[in-house]
Amino acid sequence: MNDVNYPLFVAPRGVQTLWLTAENPRGEKGAGGQANGGRKGAPAIKNVLPGSQHVLADINGTSGVLRRIWMTINDRRPKMLRGFRIDIYWDGAARPAVSAPLGDFFGHMLGKLVTFDSAMLSSPEGRSFNCCFPMPFRKGVKVVVTNETDEPIEMLFYEINCTVGDAIGDDALYFHSHWRREAHTVMQRDYEILPTTHGRGRYLGTAIGVISNMNTYNRSWWGEGEVKFFIDGDTAHPTLCGTGTEDYIGTAWGQGRYDNLYQGCHLVDDVKFWYGFYRLHVPDPVFFSTDIRATIHQIGCWDPISKAQFHLSETPIYKTGPERNRVDFSKKGNTLPYDIYEREDDDWSSCAYFYLDRPENNLPALASLAERLEKML
Repeated sequence: MNDVNYPLFVAPRGVQTLWLTAENPRGEKGAGGQANGGRKGAPAIKNVLPGSQHVLADINGTSGVLRRIWMTINDRRPKMLRGFRIDIYWDGAARPAVSAPLGDFFGHMLGKLVTFDSAMLSSPEGRSFNCCFPMPFRKGVKVVVTNETDEPIEMLFYEINCTVGDAIGDDALYFHSHWRREAHTVMQRDYEILPTTHGRGRYLGTAIGVISNMNTYNRSWWGEGEVKFFIDGDTAHPTLCGTGTEDYIGTAWGQGRYDNLYQGCHLVDDVKFWYGFYRLHVPDPVFFSTDIRATIHQIGCWDPISKAQFHLSETPIYKTGPERNRVDFSKKGNTLPYDIYEREDDDWSSCAYFYLDRPENNLPALASLAERLEKML
């Protein structure tokens, strides 16, 4: 394997650094910063019209590595964070390996910009988009953004930092990302973070957004679900199984606001019960040889307060288990002060990140704009 993360004291022969920006869209030698006599004449793409596409990177006929993507837009409403999409194509592939809403791809869940810092995704003051996943390619790369909304974006700033000429080994994998959403989850049907994906690779992590169903479950805790990885032919039961949602992101007994290198809960709205959180499998790799699927339960927990609310409510609450047994809160001593139960009709969305041994994947195309924007406006 050729390591493209060179030591700081090494300048590899034949490797060139490129910055692709509005000031030098193709990264051509000696061609940057020419507009307005070189006095910051073209720092942004202006007036990104509804339905328009813009190619931010188009490199052909060489190997290389995308090393950093930074962007910002002047209109950062939920409509734009979910309606402005990013697609990345490797080695001339017909289908994108990355296809996601701009906000979610960069870790800003539920159309909400927040300040956070992680090893691969960050937004230092909550008004930008940064991604540092290394993304190797062998023949070329194309990065495209599309404004799928009905309103223009006045300014799109971007910087794609890459190297070309890198020696990419045979076992180097392609970067992929998959976004999906269930605005109305189904009881006892686990939310699918990543549908079955074929190939050899490494799962990198996920950013997740949850809008809790307060109409049914009040303010009871929604996050008892276990993350499960079905790997290399697993069917009914997974090889890798966690112990709970907050456990998966490194905390315990619920989750408050924090951000960390590899795990965090960076969006917490205690009024609406909206949450955004992430886990990056950098120190703890998740490898697969033939296929992978990732899911999480839809399970909650009642406490004494929510137990009393459930007692007064006519909404049925079902205990976890293979059979849906309704809990009778009226029977004295029949329920524990704390216990877990099945949930439904929460709103879950996620952006999964992974490496794969091929430039295309078998996953569904990005969901429609209407599906992405439901409840966001």
